[in-house]
Amino acid sequence: MEFLGIKFVGINAENGQKLLLTVVMVASILFIKWCTSWVLRNIYLHHRSRKFHFWTRQGINLFTAFIVLLTVLSIWFDDPTRLATGLGLVTAGLAFALQKVVTSFAGYLVIMRGNTFNIGDRITMGGIRGDVIALGFLQTTIMEMGQPPSVQGADPAMWIKARQFTGRIVTVTNDKIFETAVYNYSRDFPFIWEEMNIPLKYDVDRVLAENIITKVVQKYTEEPLKKASPLLENIAIKYGIQGDDILPKVYYRLTSDWLELTVRFIIDVHGIRDTKDQICRDLLDKFDEHNIEIASTTFEIVGLPTLAFDKMPPRNNPLQREFHEQ
Repeated sequence: MEFLGIKFVGINAENGQKLLLTVVMVASILFIKWCTSWVLRNIYLHHRSRKFHFWTRQGINLFTAFIVLLTVLSIWFDDPTRLATGLGLVTAGLAFALQKVVTSFAGYLVIMRGNTFNIGDRITMGGIRGDVIALGFLQTTIMEMGQPPSVQGADPAMWIKARQFTGRIVTVTNDKIFETAVYNYSRDFPFIWEEMNIPLKYDVDRVLAENIITKVVQKYTEEPLKKASPLLENIAIKYGIQGDDILPKVYYRLTSDWLELTVRFIIDVHGIRDTKDQICRDLLDKFDEHNIEIASTTFEIVGLPTLAFDKMPPRNNPLQREFHEQ
């Protein structure tokens, strides 16, 4: 192509036609995608499954990306030799300039192929805890949640001292799965084992206290137990591991200040704080009813040494008279 006596290298009528055809084809594909998404959005109104919404969106995005790539390659690289050369150059450029992007997309493929996590799963990825609300080709979006007091020192710092949403939406690149471990709380077994430490004085009726704790915890974990039992059996068969005991159990630990009773129980990954709050309220009522005192680090004075006072000196004492005169 020549303009004002200047010849533009690589620009000719054939390339112009290919460019125009590429724009038209890509625009048509994107328009079809938009129409398909619009139809599915109306279907969503009658189908409330989050996983259905997620997988339909992922399927549309993947299919659209594949069709666009195939269309562009078909238009610009009709010669196999040119296609191989072009792919080689593109691959070399991507490997050098877009390392993080390529790694993130590879992480997306690993997440999807390995079923690492899914939309709605509660995970820890790249140091971020929360529920997955979106999964893209390059990034994973997480609704962040707080951290229990035992891990408050973890980075990033939290002001919410429980597993409840903080209100922050965090975006994590998918390449983090190659750098750090990914913890999934709900993929195959949406339950976790939780513990509560209860310090008691040594002179309390510990057998009665243990029975009260066990009954209260059983009351609030009855439903999770019914749901978790068959899932745990499936995991034991699938992965060949020995299933742990899911019934509430109390453990003793002797300290220099008090007797620490630790109750271990299974609970759903969502609503943990509400359940523990109900357990604590019920335990306090039961302990008050049976005069069971919870130990603390406060100091208790149990006695004072005997104090002796000397009698006042006689009134005719010169020092006493001087004192009264003053």
